[in-house]
Amino acid sequence: MTGQPAGHFTFDGKSVPLRPGQSLAAALTEAGLRSFRQTAKGATRGIFCGMGVCQDCLVTVNGAPNRRACMTPAVAGQDIRTQVPFPDLATAPNPQPAAPARVIAPDLLIVGGGAGGLSAAIAARRAGASVTILDERKVGGGQYFKQSAVSGPLDAQQSAGADLLAQALAAGAELIGEVEIWGAFDGLLFLAEHKGAALIARPRAAIIATGAYERPEIRPGWTLPGVMTTGAAQTLWRSYRTLPGKRVALVGSGPLNLQVGLELAQGGAEVVMIAERGPAPWLRPIAAAALALSGPALAWTGLRSLADLRKRGVPVRHGAALDRIDAAEGALRVTLMGDLSPVIADAVLMNAGFDPQNEILRLLGAEAIYDPAFGHLRITRDDTCATTVPGLYAVGDCAGLGGAPAAMAEGRIAGRAAAAALGFGDGYDTFADQRQLGRARRFQRHLWALHDVAPRLPDVPDDTLICRCEEIDAGQIRAGLGEKPGHAGTLKRATRVGMGRCQGRYCGPVAARLVAAATGTPVQDRSYFAPRVPIKPVAISAILAAEEALKDAP
Repeated sequence: MTGQPAGHFTFDGKSVPLRPGQSLAAALTEAGLRSFRQTAKGATRGIFCGMGVCQDCLVTVNGAPNRRACMTPAVAGQDIRTQVPFPDLATAPNPQPAAPARVIAPDLLIVGGGAGGLSAAIAARRAGASVTILDERKVGGGQYFKQSAVSGPLDAQQSAGADLLAQALAAGAELIGEVEIWGAFDGLLFLAEHKGAALIARPRAAIIATGAYERPEIRPGWTLPGVMTTGAAQTLWRSYRTLPGKRVALVGSGPLNLQVGLELAQGGAEVVMIAERGPAPWLRPIAAAALALSGPALAWTGLRSLADLRKRGVPVRHGAALDRIDAAEGALRVTLMGDLSPVIADAVLMNAGFDPQNEILRLLGAEAIYDPAFGHLRITRDDTCATTVPGLYAVGDCAGLGGAPAAMAEGRIAGRAAAAALGFGDGYDTFADQRQLGRARRFQRHLWALHDVAPRLPDVPDDTLICRCEEIDAGQIRAGLGEKPGHAGTLKRATRVGMGRCQGRYCGPVAARLVAAATGTPVQDRSYFAPRVPIKPVAISAILAAEEALKDAP
């Protein structure tokens, strides 16, 4: 943690210090406050995804409800209140009418300012196409490069992200941050909200680079305040220099848990446990050797991280699966399956793989195929990363998990290909980028082979929540399955699973797998909830402003 307080705001009347650049979620977490809102059933919730996906960290800001604490800057003098289930809108400030919609029509629109999106922007601009990048966050860089909002770069990874961002801007790409895309329509029409105003984009071609969000461990206690995704904790630390807690436990499977565990330990947290569901790598020597051969430098970095964790006394337990999390006198008690010695932590971080943020691609009709090994949809693409929709490209994890190096190679390929299809540039040799992409994909394949991220059906007690937003538990889901639904959408109508603010991003894939298991049918693209507009909550004023602008458009 760095920097002196830049003032205070109040949370339910209590003064909370803030540091320059912090989000509300970071400032509240640093003050030891973890419960941000109350649910309709009387439970409390706090930060969970840390990236604006789950909608669980809602607070009321200066009388205005439904503000995401993870995406809202902390400002001195703010009056922040716990979000209640049914805010009194009569006492809320009158919403300001949306400004007239801004309409943009670049040659190429890129949605997502992370590793893949920035790489695509640089390539397309160098070919001569006009490029606009739309990104949810105020500062680009994406989840992999997570730029700091409170200080200079933390390490070489953040420095590389800052350099990539600077290259994109220097190349002449326009980056518009704090944009929430809520609609995508045939003909490459995108509707968004930008700082309360409507934004309409009509590009000639588009590259979607929206990345992925984490798949949590659905176990008893996974909705308790203080339980969050590993990426949320990483954002707190890397973006805001805020530890998620003094004592931290990590559960699930995948390299991110090891990386973040080490980062937090280096930052001063006591990492009480890292529980890895998969077996130890030394028990799978052939797979470990294949990983080392496919990427010696990256494999060596991983080995150094494990050695550093051991040196710091961090217990890394392999073949250890989460059983449950319970509240325990202001902290959390974490119990592993078959373990009679639970650990106590202030924060529990979970990552058990990733799910692509592919709602925009699916809205536009891009074909996708279910990958049973990873338990998610992979967008069908050709060698240039073009989808089955004319003029639409997909790069990075939104098209299927591949990692940042692969996303950057895909971005360069798609950026140049899209520009060339629009008449810019004189063609290029893809050999070098395709070769780098092949290496990155091989490394990822061998890396994930050492972990256990295969999807699981939730074998949990009936009172365990499956749908966080609507508070639908496993018992209700089982009752709905007893009516033999033929599709996840039927289960949705029977139980309300997936009808909340996050629109099924966490429970939707689970519902698809449960229905498939109950009916004996394979999971496929149409097994999922159909994406719908708006794909994220948006101010009605922004929708009306967009409608007015489209009505007057030629």
